[in-house]
Amino acid sequence: MVSESHHLTISEREQISILLAKGMSKRAIGHTLGRSHTTINRELENNTPPINKGYYLPHKAQERARQRLTQAHKRPRLKNKTIKDYVVSKLKLGWSPEQIEGRLPIDYPSQHISYEAIYQYIYEDEPGLIKYLPRSHRKRYPRGHSHRHCRSHIPERTPLDERPIDVERRDTIGHWEGDTMVSRKSKVALQVLIERKTMFAQLTKLDRKTAVEMTNAVIFRLGGLPAEARQTITLDNGSENTEHLGITKVLGTKTYFCAPFHSWEKGSVENMAGLVRRFFPKKTDFALITDEQIESVELLLNNRPRKSLNYATPMEVLSGAITG
Repeated sequence: MVSESHHLTISEREQISILLAKGMSKRAIGHTLGRSHTTINRELENNTPPINKGYYLPHKAQERARQRLTQAHKRPRLKNKTIKDYVVSKLKLGWSPEQIEGRLPIDYPSQHISYEAIYQYIYEDEPGLIKYLPRSHRKRYPRGHSHRHCRSHIPERTPLDERPIDVERRDTIGHWEGDTMVSRKSKVALQVLIERKTMFAQLTKLDRKTAVEMTNAVIFRLGGLPAEARQTITLDNGSENTEHLGITKVLGTKTYFCAPFHSWEKGSVENMAGLVRRFFPKKTDFALITDEQIESVELLLNNRPRKSLNYATPMEVLSGAITG
Protein backbone atom coordinates (compact mmCIF):
# COMPACT_ATOMS: atom_id res chain seq x y z
CA MET A 1 0.00 0.00 0.00
CA VAL A 2 1.40 3.39 -0.98
CA SER A 3 1.87 5.87 1.92
CA GLU A 4 -0.39 8.93 1.92
CA SER A 5 2.25 11.12 3.64
CA HIS A 6 3.71 13.58 1.17
CA HIS A 7 7.19 13.96 2.71
CA LEU A 8 9.62 11.19 3.58
CA THR A 9 10.52 10.93 7.26
CA ILE A 10 14.00 10.51 8.72
CA SER A 11 13.04 6.93 9.59
CA GLU A 12 12.16 6.21 5.96
CA ARG A 13 15.39 7.78 4.80
CA GLU A 14 17.34 5.52 7.17
CA GLN A 15 15.54 2.48 5.70
CA ILE A 16 16.35 3.69 2.16
CA SER A 17 20.04 3.86 3.10
CA ILE A 18 19.99 0.31 4.54
CA LEU A 19 18.08 -1.17 1.58
CA LEU A 20 20.38 0.56 -0.93
CA ALA A 21 23.37 -1.00 0.87
CA LYS A 22 21.72 -4.42 0.44
CA GLY A 23 21.56 -3.84 -3.31
CA MET A 24 17.78 -3.49 -3.63
CA SER A 25 16.36 -1.68 -6.64
CA LYS A 26 14.52 1.61 -6.31
CA ARG A 27 11.26 -0.07 -7.28
CA ALA A 28 11.75 -2.75 -4.60
CA ILE A 29 12.61 -0.13 -1.98
CA GLY A 30 9.45 1.79 -2.86
CA HIS A 31 7.38 -1.38 -2.53
CA THR A 32 8.98 -2.15 0.88
CA LEU A 33 8.27 1.38 2.20
CA GLY A 34 4.81 1.61 0.68
CA ARG A 35 6.02 4.43 -1.58
CA SER A 36 5.94 4.95 -5.31
CA HIS A 37 9.24 4.12 -7.00
CA THR A 38 9.15 7.63 -8.49
CA THR A 39 9.30 9.04 -4.93
CA ILE A 40 12.45 6.99 -4.28
CA ASN A 41 13.92 8.15 -7.62
CA ARG A 42 13.22 11.79 -6.77
CA GLU A 43 14.66 11.40 -3.26
CA LEU A 44 17.94 9.97 -4.55
CA GLU A 45 18.15 12.59 -7.29
CA ASN A 46 17.48 15.58 -5.03
CA ASN A 47 19.05 14.65 -1.71
CA THR A 48 22.30 12.88 -2.49
CA PRO A 49 25.60 14.78 -2.73
CA PRO A 50 25.88 16.70 -6.01
CA ILE A 51 29.26 15.14 -6.87
CA ASN A 52 28.79 11.54 -5.72
CA LYS A 53 25.16 10.61 -6.43
CA GLY A 54 25.69 7.04 -5.22
CA TYR A 55 26.60 8.16 -1.68
CA TYR A 56 23.34 8.48 0.26
CA LEU A 57 23.38 9.53 3.94
CA PRO A 58 19.94 9.75 5.60
CA HIS A 59 20.73 12.63 8.00
CA LYS A 60 22.28 14.70 5.20
CA ALA A 61 19.31 13.91 2.96
CA GLN A 62 16.93 15.02 5.73
CA GLU A 63 18.77 18.35 6.08
CA ARG A 64 18.75 18.99 2.31
CA ALA A 65 15.04 18.24 2.16
CA ARG A 66 14.37 20.58 5.10
CA GLN A 67 16.31 23.43 3.49
CA ARG A 68 14.55 22.94 0.17
CA LEU A 69 11.14 22.99 1.90
CA THR A 70 12.06 26.18 3.76
CA GLN A 71 13.13 27.91 0.56
CA ALA A 72 10.00 26.78 -1.26
CA HIS A 73 7.79 28.51 1.33
CA LYS A 74 9.85 31.68 1.54
CA ARG A 75 8.32 34.67 -0.18
CA PRO A 76 10.77 36.66 -2.29
CA ARG A 77 11.85 39.76 -0.38
CA LEU A 78 12.16 41.85 -3.53
CA LYS A 79 9.15 41.11 -5.68
CA ASN A 80 10.58 41.50 -9.18
CA LYS A 81 13.59 42.51 -11.24
CA THR A 82 12.49 46.15 -11.46
CA ILE A 83 12.48 46.51 -7.68
CA LYS A 84 15.70 44.55 -7.26
CA ASP A 85 17.56 46.63 -9.85
CA TYR A 86 16.19 49.86 -8.32
CA VAL A 87 17.16 48.87 -4.77
CA VAL A 88 20.68 47.81 -5.72
CA SER A 89 21.34 50.90 -7.84
CA LYS A 90 20.12 53.31 -5.15
CA LEU A 91 22.05 51.52 -2.40
CA LYS A 92 25.21 51.99 -4.46
CA LEU A 93 24.39 55.70 -4.65
CA GLY A 94 24.39 55.86 -0.86
CA TRP A 95 20.60 55.88 -0.35
CA SER A 96 19.24 54.33 2.83
CA PRO A 97 16.54 51.61 2.67
CA GLU A 98 14.06 54.14 4.12
CA GLN A 99 14.81 56.59 1.31
CA ILE A 100 14.41 53.84 -1.27
CA GLU A 101 11.06 52.81 0.22
CA GLY A 102 9.79 56.38 0.04
CA ARG A 103 11.10 57.18 -3.43
CA LEU A 104 10.27 53.94 -5.29
CA PRO A 105 6.50 54.61 -5.70
CA ILE A 106 7.31 58.10 -6.99
CA ASP A 107 9.62 56.78 -9.70
CA TYR A 108 7.53 53.63 -10.29
CA PRO A 109 3.93 54.29 -9.12
CA SER A 110 2.89 50.65 -9.36
CA GLN A 111 5.80 49.35 -7.29
CA HIS A 112 6.17 49.23 -3.50
CA ILE A 113 8.71 47.76 -1.09
CA SER A 114 9.26 48.17 2.66
CA TYR A 115 12.61 49.17 4.09
CA GLU A 116 12.40 46.06 6.32
CA ALA A 117 12.29 43.82 3.24
CA ILE A 118 15.31 45.65 1.85
CA TYR A 119 17.27 45.11 5.07
CA GLN A 120 16.34 41.41 5.09
CA TYR A 121 17.33 41.08 1.44
CA ILE A 122 20.74 42.61 2.16
CA TYR A 123 21.59 40.74 5.35
CA GLU A 124 20.16 37.35 4.40
CA ASP A 125 20.45 37.19 0.61
CA GLU A 126 23.08 39.71 -0.54
CA PRO A 127 25.55 40.50 2.27
CA GLY A 128 27.87 42.02 -0.31
CA LEU A 129 25.55 45.06 -0.27
CA ILE A 130 26.09 45.75 3.45
CA LYS A 131 29.00 48.05 2.60
CA TYR A 132 26.56 50.44 0.88
CA LEU A 133 24.41 50.95 4.00
CA PRO A 134 24.90 54.22 5.91
CA ARG A 135 26.37 52.38 8.93
CA SER A 136 27.60 49.17 7.23
CA HIS A 137 27.23 47.05 10.37
CA ARG A 138 28.19 43.45 9.58
CA LYS A 139 25.53 42.32 12.04
CA ARG A 140 22.11 43.87 11.89
CA TYR A 141 20.95 45.36 15.16
CA PRO A 142 17.24 45.54 16.04
CA ARG A 143 15.76 48.89 15.09
CA GLY A 144 15.90 51.16 18.13
CA HIS A 145 18.23 48.81 20.05
CA SER A 146 19.74 51.85 21.76
CA HIS A 147 17.39 54.03 23.78
CA ARG A 148 19.77 56.82 24.70
CA HIS A 149 17.78 59.49 22.88
CA CYS A 150 14.19 58.35 23.35
CA ARG A 151 13.66 61.27 25.71
CA SER A 152 14.86 64.58 24.34
CA HIS A 153 17.88 66.07 26.05
CA ILE A 154 18.18 69.02 23.66
CA PRO A 155 17.00 72.39 25.06
CA GLU A 156 14.28 74.30 23.17
CA ARG A 157 14.13 71.60 20.54
CA THR A 158 11.85 72.33 17.55
CA PRO A 159 10.63 69.15 15.80
CA LEU A 160 10.97 68.71 12.07
CA ASP A 161 7.22 68.72 11.43
CA GLU A 162 7.21 72.43 12.33
CA ARG A 163 9.67 73.26 9.58
CA PRO A 164 8.10 75.54 6.91
CA ILE A 165 6.77 73.83 3.80
CA ASP A 166 8.98 75.91 1.48
CA VAL A 167 12.03 74.37 3.18
CA GLU A 168 10.62 70.90 2.55
CA ARG A 169 10.03 71.74 -1.12
CA ARG A 170 13.52 73.24 -1.52
CA ASP A 171 12.03 76.42 -2.95
CA THR A 172 14.72 78.75 -1.61
CA ILE A 173 18.36 78.55 -0.62
CA GLY A 174 19.73 78.86 2.88
CA HIS A 175 18.39 75.65 4.43
CA TRP A 176 21.07 73.28 5.64
CA GLU A 177 21.32 69.78 7.05
CA GLY A 178 24.14 68.71 9.35
CA ASP A 179 25.66 65.44 10.46
CA THR A 180 28.84 64.14 12.07
CA MET A 181 30.91 61.24 10.76
CA VAL A 182 33.03 59.42 13.34
CA SER A 183 36.16 57.32 13.18
CA ARG A 184 36.59 54.12 15.15
CA LYS A 185 40.34 54.68 15.18
CA SER A 186 40.34 57.96 17.12
CA LYS A 187 38.10 60.64 18.61
CA VAL A 188 38.56 62.91 15.59
CA ALA A 189 35.33 63.38 13.61
CA LEU A 190 34.19 64.98 10.36
CA GLN A 191 31.31 67.43 10.27
CA VAL A 192 29.20 67.46 7.10
CA LEU A 193 26.90 70.33 6.14
CA ILE A 194 24.81 70.42 2.97
CA GLU A 195 22.51 73.09 1.56
CA ARG A 196 19.23 71.43 0.58
CA LYS A 197 18.41 73.29 -2.64
CA THR A 198 21.88 73.54 -4.21
CA MET A 199 23.40 70.37 -2.65
CA PHE A 200 26.47 72.44 -1.78
CA ALA A 201 28.55 70.65 0.88
CA GLN A 202 30.98 71.79 3.53
CA LEU A 203 33.31 69.37 5.33
CA THR A 204 35.11 70.28 8.54
CA LYS A 205 37.48 68.24 10.68
CA LEU A 206 36.62 68.18 14.41
CA ASP A 207 39.16 67.29 17.09
CA ARG A 208 36.35 65.65 19.06
CA LYS A 209 32.65 65.04 18.52
CA THR A 210 31.47 67.52 21.15
CA ALA A 211 28.80 70.20 21.26
CA VAL A 212 31.40 72.96 21.46
CA GLU A 213 33.37 71.67 18.47
CA MET A 214 30.20 71.18 16.43
CA THR A 215 28.82 74.63 17.26
CA ASN A 216 32.08 76.44 16.50
CA ALA A 217 32.47 74.62 13.19
CA VAL A 218 28.94 75.50 12.02
CA ILE A 219 29.40 79.15 12.96
CA PHE A 220 32.77 79.26 11.18
CA ARG A 221 31.54 77.57 7.98
CA LEU A 222 28.20 79.34 7.61
CA GLY A 223 29.24 82.67 9.10
CA GLY A 224 30.81 83.88 5.87
CA LEU A 225 27.58 83.48 3.90
CA PRO A 226 24.94 86.21 3.47
CA ALA A 227 21.93 85.93 5.78
CA GLU A 228 19.62 84.61 3.05
CA ALA A 229 22.02 81.70 2.49
CA ARG A 230 21.89 80.52 6.13
CA GLN A 231 18.32 80.47 7.37
CA THR A 232 17.69 77.03 8.90
CA ILE A 233 19.63 73.93 9.95
CA THR A 234 18.19 70.43 10.35
CA LEU A 235 19.99 68.11 12.77
CA ASP A 236 19.52 64.79 14.54
CA ASN A 237 19.34 64.26 18.29
CA GLY A 238 23.01 63.57 18.96
CA SER A 239 24.58 65.11 22.04
CA GLU A 240 26.90 67.16 19.82
CA ASN A 241 23.86 69.25 18.84
CA THR A 242 22.82 70.34 22.32
CA GLU A 243 24.42 73.79 21.89
CA HIS A 244 22.33 74.70 18.84
CA LEU A 245 21.07 77.85 20.55
CA GLY A 246 24.60 79.22 20.34
CA ILE A 247 24.44 78.88 16.56
CA THR A 248 21.08 80.64 16.51
CA LYS A 249 22.41 83.50 18.63
CA VAL A 250 25.42 84.15 16.37
CA LEU A 251 24.01 83.38 12.92
CA GLY A 252 20.30 84.08 13.38
CA THR A 253 19.37 80.65 12.05
CA LYS A 254 16.48 78.43 13.15
CA THR A 255 17.24 74.80 14.02
CA TYR A 256 14.91 71.83 13.50
CA PHE A 257 15.39 68.28 14.76
CA CYS A 258 14.47 64.88 13.33
CA ALA A 259 12.36 62.54 15.40
CA PRO A 260 14.43 60.14 17.56
CA PHE A 261 15.93 57.33 15.46
CA HIS A 262 14.75 59.08 12.25
CA SER A 263 18.06 60.46 11.02
CA TRP A 264 16.92 59.46 7.52
CA GLU A 265 14.60 62.48 7.67
CA LYS A 266 17.64 64.57 6.82
CA GLY A 267 18.27 62.49 3.72
CA SER A 268 20.43 65.01 1.85
CA VAL A 269 23.23 64.98 4.39
CA GLU A 270 22.93 61.22 4.90
CA ASN A 271 23.41 60.77 1.17
CA MET A 272 26.35 63.19 1.18
CA ALA A 273 27.97 61.25 4.03
CA GLY A 274 27.74 58.16 1.85
CA LEU A 275 29.53 59.99 -0.96
CA VAL A 276 32.23 61.17 1.43
CA ARG A 277 32.75 57.56 2.57
CA ARG A 278 33.87 56.72 -0.95
CA PHE A 279 36.93 58.86 -0.28
CA PHE A 280 37.25 58.06 3.43
CA PRO A 281 35.97 54.48 3.99
CA LYS A 282 34.65 53.16 7.29
CA LYS A 283 38.00 52.25 8.85
CA THR A 284 39.62 55.58 7.99
CA ASP A 285 41.25 57.34 10.92
CA PHE A 286 40.22 60.99 10.50
CA ALA A 287 43.17 62.00 12.67
CA LEU A 288 45.45 61.00 9.79
CA ILE A 289 43.49 62.95 7.16
CA THR A 290 44.84 66.43 6.47
CA ASP A 291 42.76 69.57 6.08
CA GLU A 292 44.06 69.76 2.50
CA GLN A 293 42.68 66.29 1.72
CA ILE A 294 39.30 67.23 3.18
CA GLU A 295 39.27 70.47 1.21
CA SER A 296 40.10 68.54 -1.97
CA VAL A 297 37.17 66.14 -1.46
CA GLU A 298 34.84 69.05 -0.72
CA LEU A 299 35.94 70.74 -3.94
CA LEU A 300 35.38 67.56 -5.97
CA LEU A 301 31.88 67.05 -4.57
CA ASN A 302 30.84 70.68 -5.12
CA ASN A 303 32.08 70.67 -8.70
CA ARG A 304 30.42 67.40 -9.69
CA PRO A 305 27.36 67.76 -11.96
CA ARG A 306 24.14 66.71 -10.26
CA LYS A 307 21.12 65.33 -12.05
CA SER A 308 18.81 67.08 -9.57
CA LEU A 309 20.38 70.38 -10.67
CA ASN A 310 19.94 69.63 -14.39
CA TYR A 311 23.63 68.67 -14.44
CA ALA A 312 24.85 71.99 -13.10
CA THR A 313 27.25 71.78 -10.15
CA PRO A 314 26.41 72.75 -6.56
CA MET A 315 29.12 75.41 -6.70
CA GLU A 316 27.57 76.99 -9.81
CA VAL A 317 24.03 76.96 -8.43
CA LEU A 318 24.90 78.39 -5.02
CA SER A 319 27.16 81.07 -6.51
CA GLY A 320 24.44 82.04 -8.97
CA ALA A 321 21.81 82.22 -6.24
CA ILE A 322 23.94 84.44 -4.01
CA THR A 323 25.21 86.83 -6.69
CA GLY A 324 21.85 86.91 -8.50
